Amino acid sequence: MSPRSIARIVPALTTSEGAGVTVHRTIGTPALRQLDPFLLLDHFGSDDPDQYIAGFPDHPHRGFVTLTYMLDGSLEHRDSMGNRGEIGAHGVQWMRAGSGVVHSEMPRQVSGLMRGFQLWINLPGAAKMSDPAYQEFAAEAIPGFAREGAEVRVLCGEAGETRGPIQDPHTDLCYLHVGLAPGALFHQPLGAAMTAFIYPFAGELAVAGQPLAAHHLAVLGEGGELACRAGPGGAQLILVAGRPLGEPVVQYGPFVMNTREEIEQALADYRDGHLVRARARVQGS
Repeated sequence: MSPRSIARIVPALTTSEGAGVTVHRTIGTPALRQLDPFLLLDHFGSDDPDQYIAGFPDHPHRGFVTLTYMLDGSLEHRDSMGNRGEIGAHGVQWMRAGSGVVHSEMPRQVSGLMRGFQLWINLPGAAKMSDPAYQEFAAEAIPGFAREGAEVRVLCGEAGETRGPIQDPHTDLCYLHVGLAPGALFHQPLGAAMTAFIYPFAGELAVAGQPLAAHHLAVLGEGGELACRAGPGGAQLILVAGRPLGEPVVQYGPFVMNTREEIEQALADYRDGHLVRARARVQGS
């Protein structure tokens, strides 16, 4: 299999979300508006409560999926239909907003480190008005393995003989958290048609001989696998891949549809209190 090289490097842009949470954004910035099927990637991480304590109070979504992966700390999720959940350290939540969700994500801590990622994944037009749904899994339900200096947790998709519990049927999502010892080499097959990126959040890497520093997202070029080597201090990274949808994207903040008319309808529904149409289904452990 031919290894993928780096097609583009995007440095994280520090911004504020929710009620004042500091996030480091790569996808969804002027440098990289979208990366089909991905709409946004936020990395949040601080041990300063002033940078996260206000959380993400009630806000709406329609037309896409959010995937939240906690590294440290915990968030409590509530929605307007009465669903409640908690994402603790190394837990994951996949939420299909579909036709509409109004929810909040608030810290379950007042001190200490809170760190994680939120990824937005587009839905095809035929599924944008589907009923909301959740897949939530605690840390102990996320499988992993170790090999040749790599420790891998498989949230979605497959790595080696390990399959993650989260399923995203429209994109065949693969989402791995990889920890590498100093100098360790990591290989992962990737389908040729898959959009793929890596984001090191600690240490540094080399991909096809090209260095990649922490807090920089690398869009991967064509090829059949990722091969990366950790620097002398080791590395922590996420590898994400998904099948592109190839559909028009019209976005207005938390609403992502295919046409301007659908966005105008979403705004009207939210204004008139009709955004949420069905209670979400919850799956997980």
